[in-house]
Amino acid sequence: MKCEHVFYNDLVEIRNLRPEKWPDIVPDFELYVKSEYCNPIKIKEQDKIVGIGTSILFDKTSWIAHIIVDKAFRQRGIGSQIVHNLMADLSNNAIDTCSLIATELGKPIYKKAGFRVVTEYTFLIRDKPWLDGLVSINVKPYIENYRLRILELDKRISGENREWLISLFISNSVVYIKNDVVQGFYLPDFKEGLIFADSDEAGLELMKYKYSKIDKAVLPSDNIVGVNYLKHHGFVEASVKGTRMIYGKNIDWNPKNIFSRIGGNFG
Repeated sequence: MKCEHVFYNDLVEIRNLRPEKWPDIVPDFELYVKSEYCNPIKIKEQDKIVGIGTSILFDKTSWIAHIIVDKAFRQRGIGSQIVHNLMADLSNNAIDTCSLIATELGKPIYKKAGFRVVTEYTFLIRDKPWLDGLVSINVKPYIENYRLRILELDKRISGENREWLISLFISNSVVYIKNDVVQGFYLPDFKEGLIFADSDEAGLELMKYKYSKIDKAVLPSDNIVGVNYLKHHGFVEASVKGTRMIYGKNIDWNPKNIFSRIGGNFG
């Protein structure tokens, strides 16, 4: 099986590989194709794309994501071959760490490749109407003066240098400011809507701002404060599961400060 690069003219065909209940995968692959920091690949059989995946580079850390195989071509080692190819490329780029979020279907493939479990993510859906009060006056729209603090918060909480990625979505962010310091931020335009905060107060106020209007949530199970807050305000746990796994060196990250993830491809 030969892995090849994904190009723009592949995007229409790639849409057909979207697993059931997943959102459209084409916008993600558009980002991968145009970014110098991503390596989207495909495997073809009978002149048909039957498997895809990508790696995403952040300095010395990385992620692999969207490892998808056509149902009719599973159990043939295609997923393992994609993972092997991506990991070999990361090794050539001297990457120390690779992370991913695994579905139950993909977890055995990643374990076989040497990934180990870091933590779980809790998925929640709205069961009752949102009844919380007004959003804090400390929640403010983005201005350029906040950029460096947002990037610093992201680096400290994620444990990764993701400046190139966060900068794509920062201009429409929302921040929580107290004592003239940005204590948290929310990126509403970035996938599921990342919320990072260095205090529970900031994180919960940004959650209030977001989830009074949104019916689904995903955050690390380690953030017990955030999970319990959503359960107290009309959300219940969904049956979906997600497992964060890692290969290589551990990352010094802070899951208790993540009040909403980006998505399955970035954590």
